Amino acid sequence: MPELPEVETTRRGIAPFCEGQTITGIAVRDGRLRWPVPDNLPELLEGGIITEVDRRAKYLLIRVSGTAVSGTLIVHLGMSGSLRVITDTSEPLRHDHIELTLLSGVKLRFNDPRRFGCWLWSETPDSHRLLASLGPEPLAPEFNGPLLYRQSRGKQTPVKSFIMDNHIVVGVGNIYANEALFKAGIHPKRAAGRISLSRYHRLATEIRETLSMAILMGGTTLRDFVNSDGKPGYFAQSLLVYGHGGEACQECGMTLKEIRMNQRTTVYCGQCQR
Repeated sequence: MPELPEVETTRRGIAPFCEGQTITGIAVRDGRLRWPVPDNLPELLEGGIITEVDRRAKYLLIRVSGTAVSGTLIVHLGMSGSLRVITDTSEPLRHDHIELTLLSGVKLRFNDPRRFGCWLWSETPDSHRLLASLGPEPLAPEFNGPLLYRQSRGKQTPVKSFIMDNHIVVGVGNIYANEALFKAGIHPKRAAGRISLSRYHRLATEIRETLSMAILMGGTTLRDFVNSDGKPGYFAQSLLVYGHGGEACQECGMTLKEIRMNQRTTVYCGQCQR
């Protein structure tokens, strides 16, 4: 599944082509996504101007004004979706379910083979049910060690599950949780409430740095992910533990252990992580 760095990479890729542009058409070839695409979406969007392409957690927020009703397109890439900028006359692919045409001639195509993504419309996105209860952004100033420490008190939840909870902090998906916990030297099964403030300081720093580096490198290429120009990300080449179960730890040489937690692959070093 595309995680926060992949979504942020997509946002940065499409924003220069979209912001300030008028929407001249929208083709919904298959609206049967995770939630049905609104039937009146073309009516809402055509003639509107894209004022900003934003992101909240793993949702892209395409803000539109100047239509009959101004609002925001809430787009999620789902399990294997991608949003590509098309500047030529290439024909849509089989799973190109939605296409947004701009006055410049550029088209924005949404490809989603599994149809787990979404295209929804909201006039008040901050209060939308998908966004209203989300925690802070991991790259925002308000995300820090003290916040994690306060939220974790009394919790017996494994710390890996704790930092992947979108009510605590958004966008720390499985891959990046594995990596940040390894860099912070924290065992993924350790109870969240039994971790000190100083260790949460380090974990918050490692989460921020891991995600920032992944964004700079264009995300992690796993299965179907490609960014907005169709090129893959390269952060997978820098992964220290994820995907390396059974191999030697790069820090101490011990064999990395691989287990399942909440049906997710978890890789850690029993020597380096306590």
